[in-house]
Amino acid sequence: NLVDNMHKKYRRGRAAALNMVITETGAGSAVAKALPSLEGKLTSNAIRVPVPNGSLVVLSLEVKKATSIAGINKIMKKYALEGELVEQIKYSLNNELVSSDIVGTSAPAIYDSNATIVAKDGKSIVLYIWYDNEYGYSHQVIRLAKYIAKVRRFTYY
Repeated sequence: NLVDNMHKKYRRGRAAALNMVITETGAGSAVAKALPSLEGKLTSNAIRVPVPNGSLVVLSLEVKKATSIAGINKIMKKYALEGELVEQIKYSLNNELVSSDIVGTSAPAIYDSNATIVAKDGKSIVLYIWYDNEYGYSHQVIRLAKYIAKVRRFTYY
């Protein structure tokens, strides 16, 4: 909506260019369908913001074993550079990443290593994962089509 108008959900009827709007998302249930072990363990919502593109996941986790920012970054860097998730996770060292930096990025997840937060007890962590919800999604559809069609090419790293 460009201006405030009627909507069955009042917030959704507010002017998009002037407001941040809390709304629902199916992301949590979609993750649970892909990873059944997470069923009932996730909640999700969305905040619509007045930017042309670029999205951010704020993942707040409670873990059993204490960890550190360095420990989390080491794990994320490993998965971004090796194995099956190489094309799925991009590891960012940018100190001041913002949504416009994400536009046109094909990676479905850009891990913002400098934004990670770990509580003093080491068990409460917050990860910031960016993605381009248009181009990144389109790239994933193409990747899935290639996988289904068994299109393979060698990748050298």
